[in-house]
Amino acid sequence: MGSGSSKPAEAPTSQVWKSDTPVRFSSGLVDSLQSSPETDSTRAKTLELHIQSRVNAELKKLQDQAAKDYEELQTKISSKEPEKETKSAGDTLRDLGRESVQNDVKELRKKLEQRKKLADVDEGIEKAKSEVVKCLRNNDRRPLDCWKEVETFKQEVRRLEGMWVEKVVR
Repeated sequence: MGSGSSKPAEAPTSQVWKSDTPVRFSSGLVDSLQSSPETDSTRAKTLELHIQSRVNAELKKLQDQAAKDYEELQTKISSKEPEKETKSAGDTLRDLGRESVQNDVKELRKKLEQRKKLADVDEGIEKAKSEVVKCLRNNDRRPLDCWKEVETFKQEVRRLEGMWVEKVVR
């Protein structure tokens, strides 16, 4: 392993295929192949040139189509009259009129009044909350200095929660 190369040192110049049955070609075919000045490389070049010409023709066709589409769109855009913009919310409200807007406002107020109102917040909680807010505003660069106020607020919340649990359990 590894002592010899996996590829032969010299590429074979020609390959000979031996068959048990003889292969016969017509003499006309053999003569035309031998007398033809065309080689494999010239055939490959001819094929490559043919492919390139077809690709160039397709590219030209696509470029022409794109240019045509561009021109059509440009003429459509330039000839199109500016359309009216969609109405904004303010325009819609103006169209509805003052009375209908006032009626809508009245209906919304009635709905708000019908909603269940929350109980007033306990004074102790409100005071503790305002103390926390005041401390945070005074110490905006050092919020950890407000730990006493935060603890007081937490105690008030615990007290209120305990009262609520007692009310629910009874």
